[in-house]
Amino acid sequence: MTGIADLRARLAPGQRLLGLDLGTKTIGLALCDVSLTVASPLETIRRVKFKADVEQLLTIIARHDVGGLVVGLPINMDNTEGPRVQSTRAFVRNLAPLCPLPVAFWDERLSTAAVTRTLLEADASRKRRGEVVDKMAAAYILQGALERLRYL
Repeated sequence: MTGIADLRARLAPGQRLLGLDLGTKTIGLALCDVSLTVASPLETIRRVKFKADVEQLLTIIARHDVGGLVVGLPINMDNTEGPRVQSTRAFVRNLAPLCPLPVAFWDERLSTAAVTRTLLEADASRKRRGEVVDKMAAAYILQGALERLRYL
């Protein structure tokens, strides 16, 4: 794991960052452009088992020339780390031997709430919200990290 500041230095020219919103049932994915400016929702992986989830993730990483990962860290509103943070850190620990890319955590508090609010304002149906909320939350997380990189 690396800090967000070190992430850019470890990217080769033309490589992108992949944002992950790890849920218990899905993994939302977002990809940024090669200039590290804009994050876009990519897709949602339905979680099955760790090995199968990682195989899908590695395929996506190779397909899009990803050079680093930004993983949402679901810190509690009172700044404590609960069971979801522990499972996110465990996922990244288990991923590390299989994927040599640098990983930075990004505080994801309220990302799903913000995305859901936006979807409600856009009058998206419940079904549509369910289909896109995870990958949009990943884009929200990744965009936050990109904004921070701009000021480093």
